[in-house]
Amino acid sequence: MSPRSKIIAAAVLFSSGGAAIKWCGFDAWQLAAFRALFALLTISILLPESRRGWTWRTVVVGFAYAATTLLYVQANKHTTAASAIFLQSTSPLFILLFAPVLLGEHATRRDIGQMAVMAAGFGLFLLGRDRASATAPNPALGNLLAAICAVTWAFTVIGYRWLAARGSSVASAAVSGNLTACIIALVMAQPLVAGRPQDWIVVVLLGTCQLGLPYLFLSRAVPQVRALEVGLFLLIEPVLNPIWAWLVHGETPGPATLAGGALILGATAGRMLFDARKTAGDTVVA
Repeated sequence: MSPRSKIIAAAVLFSSGGAAIKWCGFDAWQLAAFRALFALLTISILLPESRRGWTWRTVVVGFAYAATTLLYVQANKHTTAASAIFLQSTSPLFILLFAPVLLGEHATRRDIGQMAVMAAGFGLFLLGRDRASATAPNPALGNLLAAICAVTWAFTVIGYRWLAARGSSVASAAVSGNLTACIIALVMAQPLVAGRPQDWIVVVLLGTCQLGLPYLFLSRAVPQVRALEVGLFLLIEPVLNPIWAWLVHGETPGPATLAGGALILGATAGRMLFDARKTAGDTVVA
């Protein structure tokens, strides 16, 4: 698999998160704690390098990841899966702002054009409001948490590139982040509840297949791909995420959410088609 193919595979696995989180009967903190625990175990088993070479940089990047995974679960418990994932998918906007300073990676004109369209989509979320429902009881709070999640995910992606440039393991940062998230969420989740057997099955699947396994792909791909590209290719996730939520829960986002998501995904699709044609043209010339 090429580095970009691995990122796409990770995005497909990530996309099941919204529907699964809403289906699980645990509250957000308990779900996040055990999701992180099983992800930690999965990554540690699949990626031996995640168990060694820890530094203070690993822990710092781990904190950014921990914030991301905790905010993502909280956002999905409060707002629609579409809003949560579309807002998180604006992370390239923040990568565009921070990567030149933190990594020295500057955006191209195509990057800036795509970011402008995505910013317009982000603005639609601020103008529109989804109605409260059984699966989205507090859309305003959930949208706010998802927007903050976009910032923390941008720092996570930048942090992965920062570690890779210094020869450190991206997987170790993922393990560190899941450990941090697990500890914080366990403290907040007290007292724990027994839950249904199916709740535990969902948590195990979230930790292993939806979170742990994708990091096998990301850990191999991130060192070979620019931070902005990583963020852009992971936007394939929002194509599937709302579909799963609609199929499982009948959850239908509001018109502003759909319009904003269409702009975000449309900008990504246009960029990918343009890059594919340019690559094909360069190959013919060569």
